[in-house]
Amino acid sequence: MDDIVQIDNRWYVLATSSRADDRTRVLKHGETFGLFDRYGDIQHLGIGEQGLYHHGTRFLSHFDLSINEQRPLLLNSTVKQDNSLLVVDLTTPDLYEGEKLLLQKSTLHIFRAKLLYDGVHYEHLRLVNYDRSAVDVRLQLRFGADFADIFEVRGIERKERGKFLPMEHGARTIVFGYQGLDGVIRRTRIEVERPPDQIEGGQLRYDLQLGPGGQRDIYVSVACEIADARPALLTYDTALHRVETEIARAAAATGDMHTSNEQFNDWINRSLADLRMLVSQTPHGPYPYAGVPWYSTPFGRDGIITAMQMLWLDPGLARGVLAFLAAHQATEINPAQDAEPGKIIHEMRGGELAAIGEVPFRCYYGSVDATPLFVMLAGEYYERTGDREFVETLWPHIERALDWMDQYGDQDRDGFIEYSRHSPNGLVHQGWKDSDDAVFHADGTLAGGPIALCEVQGYVYAARRAAAKLARLLGEKARALQLERSAATLKERFNRAFWSEELGMFVLALDGEKRQCRVATSNAGHALFTGIAAEGLAQRTAERLISPAFFNGWGMRTVAEAERRYNPMSYHDGSVWPHDNGIAALGLARYEFKEHALKLLTGLLEASVVLELHRLPELYCGFDRLPGQGPTLYPVACLPQAWASGAVFHLLQACLGLTFSAEKPQLRFHHPVLPNYLNWIEVKNLRFRDGVLDLVIRRHLQDVSVNVLRKEGSVEVAVIV
Repeated sequence: MDDIVQIDNRWYVLATSSRADDRTRVLKHGETFGLFDRYGDIQHLGIGEQGLYHHGTRFLSHFDLSINEQRPLLLNSTVKQDNSLLVVDLTTPDLYEGEKLLLQKSTLHIFRAKLLYDGVHYEHLRLVNYDRSAVDVRLQLRFGADFADIFEVRGIERKERGKFLPMEHGARTIVFGYQGLDGVIRRTRIEVERPPDQIEGGQLRYDLQLGPGGQRDIYVSVACEIADARPALLTYDTALHRVETEIARAAAATGDMHTSNEQFNDWINRSLADLRMLVSQTPHGPYPYAGVPWYSTPFGRDGIITAMQMLWLDPGLARGVLAFLAAHQATEINPAQDAEPGKIIHEMRGGELAAIGEVPFRCYYGSVDATPLFVMLAGEYYERTGDREFVETLWPHIERALDWMDQYGDQDRDGFIEYSRHSPNGLVHQGWKDSDDAVFHADGTLAGGPIALCEVQGYVYAARRAAAKLARLLGEKARALQLERSAATLKERFNRAFWSEELGMFVLALDGEKRQCRVATSNAGHALFTGIAAEGLAQRTAERLISPAFFNGWGMRTVAEAERRYNPMSYHDGSVWPHDNGIAALGLARYEFKEHALKLLTGLLEASVVLELHRLPELYCGFDRLPGQGPTLYPVACLPQAWASGAVFHLLQACLGLTFSAEKPQLRFHHPVLPNYLNWIEVKNLRFRDGVLDLVIRRHLQDVSVNVLRKEGSVEVAVIV
């Protein structure tokens, strides 16, 4: 692909190839997702990522509709707010035969509706003639299937590929086939409800005669088949009904929220809809896949943080994440996978390249933070639900995770958790900022490993404290005391080793020689989030994080403006990540800097207002906000992305000071605040233990009140001022 450039072992996308310019439409269901242009077509535009994907492979790389060999004119294109359906309205241009005008523009209305369900793309086409006379037109549908692995689409060039199988045709079908180097046969089966007038190659043609006011409906299905697994083909209406039923069921299980500000409601509604779309059902429960297109697969860190974001509204998601990760916890040392006993998965991939080992991510453990985050989530899940029975099943996995921190995570036995990759093809950096240039010194030189990241020490501190509470719950008092002491020791050592008086905040990391990476980064906000920061040092860190060097008007940058590697267009060295802002906001609120948290909330809200569909991307560029302009988009950000969608719920939790106590049981609001553009927030169907609550939170001149509209069960509500 000419739009992709490789420099050393990193891939870069030309700015002219920005996805943002193409306004891609996204659908996802389970293991399948589709990227379409606004016409509902699949074209080779920009970096060429459009397509229909299933289990990490592109099953449809081309799909376009034409009338008399002409592309229709676009009237409207939108994805329904609940993400169930892509709806496109088209019309005909002036159609000529030679110099003769056969059909004036805007004579035919062409309606397209697309949905995905259980490995199948369903489409309903409807043509309506609004002319006063009959019209004859040719409708053509062209298809292509390259069976490219998602990593090929991202830019990896392969020395050898599998073989394409002969195309098959039936009266109503076209079948593309490919046998990969993994020996697996993948097929794309295209089927139409009514036989076309011609099937040739990858093309279907209908010769349509439409009288005045005449209408013709055409239904197309595209099934993704792997080996002997062939998804059942349903009617379009049946598939749509099932999708809508699933969405309604998911909505009913989640707390509902509405505010006095319609722009804020748009952000909340879009975020909830995107999260529901990104969640896939696994044998262990629901799991949020990280993002479309590049990360539509289970990621440990992303899944955990998304579950944390949604925990106060939907604890069932956290249960699914914990169960899934426990089931895939590493049990042995495997350097090729960066795996060690007790470690939590970083990434799991399907597809041909992962299966044959051309990429190491089939089951990859190269994440230093997923393991302590797993323990943190387990503790938070119990506080939210009081689900002791589930915690008891998790406890052996929690112990293995704690053992990993002590036995493998602390590589040099200095009391801090470090990382260095063991797989030559694995990730160089294994925190959430995993770009090759993400960890560096003040002079810009890259840091050598093993590297101890600032935020990871905080995660370990919080994990040990959470595990200590669970140990006491299960009657293991000695283990609890040991974990509490270990956490206290880590906190004391962290505040000495990671503090920089010169920066006035915590440093990014310690390198392999225990030298400080004296760089001002958003990682310090995670230290506030976990509570590892000493009180006075937290205050100074908080002031830095919302200073102009970090806050660009749309949010907090990952790297402060004056640092040597600061670049507002980089992936991790100066961009703005919504989830990072949400975590920092919780940290700021933890130390009672609620106004700072409100500042981050407002920045991201105002970004959502000007972005298409009110959808926050994975990240956007860190340029200073300018009057009358929106955020500068990052060319290949995932959109939607799970933890970007979940950021609003962390931000709200921070401002409301929302916590749960399983023992009481009690829902608590610690010094709640609301911005001046939110007069009230109404939360309905908030389930806690055996109870259900409806609440309204109101802003007053001097404070915020919480009123209970409905209460079922024995749950208490407390406001701490």
